Amino acid sequence: MSAIRPVKRRTIRDIRAAKGRTPIVCLTAHSAPVAGILDGHCDLILVGDSLGMVVYGFSSTLPVTLDMMIAHAGAVVRGSSRALVVVDMPFATYHESPEQAFRNAARVLVETGAQAVKIEGGAEMAPTIAFLTRRGIPVMAHIGLLPQSVNAQGGFRTQGRDAEAARLLVEDGLAVEAAGAFSVVIEGTVETVARDITAALAIPTIGIGASVACDGQVLVTDDLIGLFADFTPKFVRRYGEIGKAIEAAVSSYAEDVRERRFPGPEHVV
Repeated sequence: MSAIRPVKRRTIRDIRAAKGRTPIVCLTAHSAPVAGILDGHCDLILVGDSLGMVVYGFSSTLPVTLDMMIAHAGAVVRGSSRALVVVDMPFATYHESPEQAFRNAARVLVETGAQAVKIEGGAEMAPTIAFLTRRGIPVMAHIGLLPQSVNAQGGFRTQGRDAEAARLLVEDGLAVEAAGAFSVVIEGTVETVARDITAALAIPTIGIGASVACDGQVLVTDDLIGLFADFTPKFVRRYGEIGKAIEAAVSSYAEDVRERRFPGPEHVV
């Protein structure tokens, strides 16, 4: 009997080759069970620092630590076998110097088994991206709206609204590409600007609140499945209402416990 061949995980080369050919599907995951569900449908799974809000209840991504990201990324890698796993580098873990970025990014890849890291920032981060990629750390860049820089950017504001801002964003894309990034997330950016960046780059662009012309799309899975009922960003389409389903199940359970309908004879020894 021949041995069963393991499913081959997506590679950086596969993602780059999809540019202009096949739209790239990306979602976030922070646990092994969710990663297993996404794995058969996604080319990329992003372990996003959005876990600060959707898992830990923070008001921003800033309090997320490297240890948090490593713990969740390891679970996602173990729960998946097909998608390429990218891990967000948290705030202040790569800004001090390229050397700091390398130490922390290397730790992420070694301790989790993930295939790449993601770094926020355009031209100003190009030297750091180049330092990492020359040393074998694959990097996904992130330009446009930068959640880790929300204070400096004056809040969650759409980027690229005037000609000068649009020009700088295109330059950001070209800079991170030249530095060796294998792809770039474009977030919260005027549609025509995101379209122009995608056309200007030879590497894939992944949009979130950007343009359908991007080479791929990413959303926070918790937003997509409706886990939170209080707020839905404009750029999100809800494909499910899991939050309401969970609440209905819990309500039924609580009622059954209070009325002594659970556990029944079939649930006890």
